Amino acid sequence: MNRKTFLKTTAASMLAVGAEGVHAKIFDTTTPTINGLKVRFLGTGAADWKGKDARGEHRRLSSIVMDDKIFIDLTAENLEMIPSSSRPDTIFYTHSHGDHYHPASALRAGIKRVFLSQTWYDIAKTDFQRAAKELQLAMPEIIPVYVGQKVVLGEIEITPLPASHATGYMFEQTLMYLVEKQGVRLIYATDTGGIPAVAARLAGIDAHDAAGKPITALIMEATMGIGYDDDFRSYTHTSVAGVERIVRILEKTKRYTPAQGQPVYLTHMARTLHGTQAELDRDLPHPLRAARDGEEVIFTTK
Repeated sequence: MNRKTFLKTTAASMLAVGAEGVHAKIFDTTTPTINGLKVRFLGTGAADWKGKDARGEHRRLSSIVMDDKIFIDLTAENLEMIPSSSRPDTIFYTHSHGDHYHPASALRAGIKRVFLSQTWYDIAKTDFQRAAKELQLAMPEIIPVYVGQKVVLGEIEITPLPASHATGYMFEQTLMYLVEKQGVRLIYATDTGGIPAVAARLAGIDAHDAAGKPITALIMEATMGIGYDDDFRSYTHTSVAGVERIVRILEKTKRYTPAQGQPVYLTHMARTLHGTQAELDRDLPHPLRAARDGEEVIFTTK
């Protein structure tokens, strides 16, 4: 798709928001009941990771699977991290960058439904059609989502929130997600420079909103490590100090109420801007914790 066509279709998609509103889209699903929200980290690295580094450290590109059924982002190297017990059939994309989005990998994983921002729906549909033809696999359903419009998949409710990030498509709206289940309210935020005001308001964590509702869990990118607060990527990514500040404000305003002892998990960590896992385990301020590839967490409200 050329730039002129992209701008035209994007403008049409943006105009559609008024008619679509922010009502929930509800999809039938047979997701089995799991007590709490289960998250498995399939990768926790930023785009500069290419296998093991000189230190012997290895982070795959950032991706998670929730309740063994729903991916957020997926690339080729994440496939080896999918547990044999998992049967994911749905994926949500945060944005179109290649370290998050790879249609062939989604098809190989058996994805049947693809959710992504309406601002690049036409591009994604063409990409998936091409990949399905090359692999001779069934074309999944491509479903556009709108900022603030909740998608209900069985017990899990997922609301797209605007992120502060930019791609090669000038008018692509990159996303983070609010995931809700059994009282758990998790924000999964990558890639983004902090939490934008509209995202905070939609998630209910705007301190000025008396009717707001606190989140109970947070997985947030920390592309820049300790001592890299002034890195040029701060426009589109967050540092460890930035995450620490966000958490401090959320705690102070009672907009973050985690289960006792539950950490804030960091992901999307750049290879060149962080120490080893052991150093992060030692040096990160409470309650921040560097997630590990393959780590599984069950978020609850107790």
